[in-house]
Amino acid sequence: MTPVEITPVLSDLFGSGIQVLAPGSWQVEVANARLLILLSDDQSWLRALVSIAPAEDALPFLPQLMGANFDETQEARYALQENVLWGVFQHSLESLTSTDLEAAIARLMALQQQGLSQPFSQMAEAQIRQIIRAAKQQGQSLEATLQNLERLYREGVMGTMDQTAEQREVVMSAWRYQLERLWAEE
Repeated sequence: MTPVEITPVLSDLFGSGIQVLAPGSWQVEVANARLLILLSDDQSWLRALVSIAPAEDALPFLPQLMGANFDETQEARYALQENVLWGVFQHSLESLTSTDLEAAIARLMALQQQGLSQPFSQMAEAQIRQIIRAAKQQGQSLEATLQNLERLYREGVMGTMDQTAEQREVVMSAWRYQLERLWAEE
């Protein structure tokens, strides 16, 4: 791929909302995202990136994000730079095809739309699994574990003291669903 071929690929994907910031750099504004395409100074490497979240929000999920880099993000990667979590794709321009670039942009946009929901879900599931293991080590049943969690919510150890009964019921329904779903696996 050559630098001249990048603008038509971006136009095919995004229409006319493409800005050429300087030679070798493009910006695309879409929905709630800004996609940047940057070439290295010698124009041998392309980097595409999109901001996902403030680094401060992402840091609690760093193990999940690094695991996703290894197993799930395919051609894109999570990266931290300038206090921002980015979705990044880097590739040699010489061997890059328009199909590769389109796929990478689609993956970056998916990571951006997903935000931190996937790593949060992974972390929450890991913690639920720890609760299940601890409960089973103590010989507790699923029902006894749910009763303990309900008591902790009622006493304000979990959740907040000002939760209404309806709010507590929503939370407990979510706990019940997750515990029932994972109980047999642990």
